[in-house]
Amino acid sequence: MSSEDGLRNRAKILVCDDDFNVRLLTRQCLESEGMTVVEASDGLEAIDVFVRERPDLVFLDVEMPGMSGLEVCTRLRQMPQGESIPIMIVTGSDDRESIDQGFDAGATQYKTKPVNWSLLGRDVQYMLRASDAFNALKRQEDRLRYLAYYDPLTSLPNRRSFNEQLNRILKRCRRHETGAALMFIDLDHFKRINDSIGHGRGDRLLVEIAKRLTMELREDDAINYYTENSAVDPLESGTEIARLGGDEFTVVLSDITHASQIERVAKRILHALSQPIALQSHNPVVTPSIGIALFPQDGEDPDTLLRNADTAMYVAKAEGRACFRFYNEEMNAQAVEQLKLEEELRDAMRNHELELRYQPQVDTRTGEVVSMEALVRWKHPDRGMVSPGEFIPVAERTGQIIELGEWVLAEVARHCQYWDSLGLRPFTVCVNISPLQFNQTELPVWIGEFLDVSGLAPERLELELTESAIMTDAETNIEKLRKLKSIGLKLAVDDFGTGYSSLSYLKRFPIDTLKIDQSFVADMESPDGAAIVDAIIALSKTLKLSVIAEGIERFGQLDYLVRRGCDLLQGYYFAHPIYPEDVPDMLCQNFLTELQAS
Repeated sequence: MSSEDGLRNRAKILVCDDDFNVRLLTRQCLESEGMTVVEASDGLEAIDVFVRERPDLVFLDVEMPGMSGLEVCTRLRQMPQGESIPIMIVTGSDDRESIDQGFDAGATQYKTKPVNWSLLGRDVQYMLRASDAFNALKRQEDRLRYLAYYDPLTSLPNRRSFNEQLNRILKRCRRHETGAALMFIDLDHFKRINDSIGHGRGDRLLVEIAKRLTMELREDDAINYYTENSAVDPLESGTEIARLGGDEFTVVLSDITHASQIERVAKRILHALSQPIALQSHNPVVTPSIGIALFPQDGEDPDTLLRNADTAMYVAKAEGRACFRFYNEEMNAQAVEQLKLEEELRDAMRNHELELRYQPQVDTRTGEVVSMEALVRWKHPDRGMVSPGEFIPVAERTGQIIELGEWVLAEVARHCQYWDSLGLRPFTVCVNISPLQFNQTELPVWIGEFLDVSGLAPERLELELTESAIMTDAETNIEKLRKLKSIGLKLAVDDFGTGYSSLSYLKRFPIDTLKIDQSFVADMESPDGAAIVDAIIALSKTLKLSVIAEGIERFGQLDYLVRRGCDLLQGYYFAHPIYPEDVPDMLCQNFLTELQAS
């Protein structure tokens, strides 16, 4: 006997008949087939036993005093657990009308008396097998429907489900003449975080984000969109959450009456999603950028609403991330401009429109130029000079920053060969490494191979890494920094003080230089700005690191930094970024007189 047969033969059968002898014969027939039998002598008892025992099949006599078998059958079909259970009804009537009444009541099989007891066990086995097959098919259909409409990772509705939900919500809003809001949520720097912590942990991070969204928005008292005077049924109001794919989520708020309701929800989402997420040894902070489009003013159909919410989300990212923005008409023009800039940047790299400039860094002890920072400039044929503040964010968002970073290093190597051919004294060249570049697992290997092929000496190169990039996954990045250091490179932390460094980690990073962000230099005339600069210089001395300040434009700034013991200075006070051909003359200059005057 197969295990399937064994499970089926242990099925529990409810036998309901007011005749004791019929119940006895039925029990004997079914128990001889290995089944378990529970009994009821009338309709009310049958319903009670059914609820309590949850049988696999019901054997039901039609003609019983009180509640008839047909009525019992109807009542059972109305129960959730009785919706698909096989029911065999037995009656002395064999006319067509009686049989139709039985099937109308929900019977699966119909038997007329006298019952052929020798065949009853076989008939019940057949009904159980048919029920098993039906239930298996139903489970498969339910599973297919789930996969079609729900995201298997987070269990949230997927894009297909979202589209149908949004259509229904907009129809209801038209009917009630109420508003709706679509929030498009994208996680900031998710790809970088995902690459650094591994895709397994990245998936768990997405699951946690989905849980937080659900927990934050599920309570009616927290998301009470309708007003007491609204004609809308409160049960129809509320939110719909979906995951469209990747790190993109949507929230639809229906039957809203005022923008303040939307702002309150957006702030709750920002707060909930921006808390650290515990993932074993990692605790990443993932902030959301949220774009919001309103129905009907920002679009009367789902496609338009989604497109405009997406546009608003990109504006939120461009304006600093970790914020929300409402859509407005001007954003469309900005989005078109951004797309055009993306295309033109690709052409710029192919058409040699990009150039490197070099800004000198001055040693405060000797006045000599000891290093240069390589800075990218874009000389557009129509736009003229395009600011790095415009095209670098575009390159980072599109991933072009990887190719751009590789181009920069190749140009630096080529220029170093040119300077060496002139017999110039060696000096360090500082190159910015984007967070996207730094998060590439094989970055140390690639740079090692690049140095071998280009012939550039590693000690000529200092990599500038942003504070936030190295702190995203500190434990993993410490090892990566050690590998880069072992090649012979110098390492600097750029924009120091703008991120969230932990002192305990900073001591373990194998870095050489801290670079004071120019925003702090510009603010040194205020007590807070000066205090920050003093703290960074003191910290660098404690950790035995070199410290450089950028953005020096006035003598007062130079004077303050020299007196505080800053090692290197950089800024327009000494020189604007210069062409590679002008570097030899710059190296001949000495700024000791200016420094001594401080």
